[in-house]
Amino acid sequence: MSGQTAQLDGLPRPATRRDAVRNYHRIVAAAREVLGESGADASMEEIAARAGVGVGTVYRRFASKDALIDELLRLASEEVLCAAEQALARTDGRGLEELLRAIGQSFADHARYASLLLERRRDTAAGRRIRAAINELTRRAAASGTVRPDITGGDVMALIWAMRGLIQATEGRAPKAWPRFLAIHLAGLRAADGP
Repeated sequence: MSGQTAQLDGLPRPATRRDAVRNYHRIVAAAREVLGESGADASMEEIAARAGVGVGTVYRRFASKDALIDELLRLASEEVLCAAEQALARTDGRGLEELLRAIGQSFADHARYASLLLERRRDTAAGRRIRAAINELTRRAAASGTVRPDITGGDVMALIWAMRGLIQATEGRAPKAWPRFLAIHLAGLRAADGP
């Protein structure tokens, strides 16, 4: 038995769960940076080097660069879904504004590689849930008098697309532009006698 222990002591131990989780977060953070700098030309080797792990570690977790980009899209969608659920929990008619601010922040956080995410954006279950939340929050805001009664979910989606375009166009050079843009448009959506 002591021979077995000695034999095992000389070998590298398999990665613990904690190591795997830490490596996952390092890879995702590095991918965001490298894809933001190099776009579609970024290589898995660059991402591995930035993460401080071997390229084999990256490939064990993500079979390809496309799989890694899909994971970034999934994470971004998850952030917005979480914000949508929090906004839906509100009962004061202000959930729509809260969600719009969260969506703007998500666009800003991922702006450097957003074009890669947008290429992959599909009509996913997460996207349908976010749109349903937007429609419900718009209905609630209109019912509570927070926005004009003629405002529709389509109007709000147009605002979201415009906000995304502004963030992409400024490429992080004007970080205060999108919150101001949103505030101006929220003022335009508000009911004249609303809160």
